[in-house]
Amino acid sequence: MKKDHDKFGAYPEAEIEPGVTGTTQTVYDRDADVFGDESNAQIQYRTLSWQMVAVLMIAEIVSNGMLSLPSSLAIVGIVPGVIIILFLGIFATFTSWILIKFKLRHPQVHSMGDAGYILFGPIGREILAAGTVIFAVCATGGQLLAGQIALAELSDNKLCLMLYTGIFAIPTMIFSMPRTLDKLSWMSVPSVISIIVAGLVGMIGAGLNPVPDRVLDIVRASDFTTAFISITNPVFSYAGHFMFFILISEMKDPRGAMKAAYTLQGVATGFYIIFAIVMYYYIGSGVASPAFSSLPPAWAKAAYGIALPNFLIAGSLYAHTAAKLIFVRIFRRTRHIHDHSAVGWGTWMFLIFLANGLAFLLAVGVPIFNYLIGIAASLFASWYTYGIAGMFWLHDCYHKYGGYHGFRERWAMTTLNILTILCGAFICVAGMYVSVWSIIQAYDDGTIPEPFSC
Repeated sequence: MKKDHDKFGAYPEAEIEPGVTGTTQTVYDRDADVFGDESNAQIQYRTLSWQMVAVLMIAEIVSNGMLSLPSSLAIVGIVPGVIIILFLGIFATFTSWILIKFKLRHPQVHSMGDAGYILFGPIGREILAAGTVIFAVCATGGQLLAGQIALAELSDNKLCLMLYTGIFAIPTMIFSMPRTLDKLSWMSVPSVISIIVAGLVGMIGAGLNPVPDRVLDIVRASDFTTAFISITNPVFSYAGHFMFFILISEMKDPRGAMKAAYTLQGVATGFYIIFAIVMYYYIGSGVASPAFSSLPPAWAKAAYGIALPNFLIAGSLYAHTAAKLIFVRIFRRTRHIHDHSAVGWGTWMFLIFLANGLAFLLAVGVPIFNYLIGIAASLFASWYTYGIAGMFWLHDCYHKYGGYHGFRERWAMTTLNILTILCGAFICVAGMYVSVWSIIQAYDDGTIPEPFSC
């Protein structure tokens, strides 16, 4: 039976049909897919296996945010810190499952903006799309600053910090230029290896050079603001869900996306806990953020040097995401998506340059940029990674299972998803509060540098 097309030129959602074993399985409607029929296309997007999607997810999530986790344990204590990291890993896995189910039922969804249109109409599309682009550009800038710190450490701060950022921004822009994620996925393999090896080198360096008379706390009392600042480190170390729809849209078979998500969360959570415990145990309450800066100079240089490919590729992935969302929005269902046209390539190169250029300007020209990253994460990542998943589930349950009757029949999942929304709201509001508080404190302490300063 013919289905009506929605305003994206795609079918509203895929059907759920009985499987051969009597269970239910999602039947992914390829005709409704955002990239349509690619059989004769010059540029083909749907080429990723679930394994390569897992690599991409790990490359962009397990990155410089990991280096702040030991300092979180130093503020709240080792037991609460580990419990928080573990809980957030399980929570992120749950929200990943909901996002992926939503994508399978709505193949036309390419980004959070498209999902926002389904939930809230045109206004929702613009808000969630803008939030994705803003957060992706800020995340790119965050990786440029990580690269700046690494290059400065490797060269003993011989150049102006702004120059280090500019030097790192050039390869970040170059590596973000491929039109398809398949090319970036192969670059992400050494990226994943580099951050894991760098973490191991950091732990070995800390173990061989323990801080004498270090202070370790099983549980440590703290005021709400200080404690929540420490909690934001693990909260936003899982903040990669805003890319999931874009990644899944370029899979050969999106039904394998959950395998990639399980791999991501298993690797991320396990490695986060081990890294945080080991670094905190050997360095103690004085551990810096990023943690590599607490190591002896030779070990710090080795760890930062090995981590550089990860900072580079993660930044490229974020910039690619910002450009890809706008590019698909402009050219969806036109020949410029799949053809080597001058218009298509010209627009793509401009968007890549714009995303990386804005990230560089923010990183070196806005003195409070580190705090702005926290504000952007609070405003958007808190919802994309946590809260909005509950809205996705409630929307599909309402429309597929008879409205409020479906909620009553599935009261446990309904309650869980309402709590998910409330959790996202709490992280958003509390994160905004502590970010603004941190900016005020930094100005009072005189620690805010001048724009474009060294």
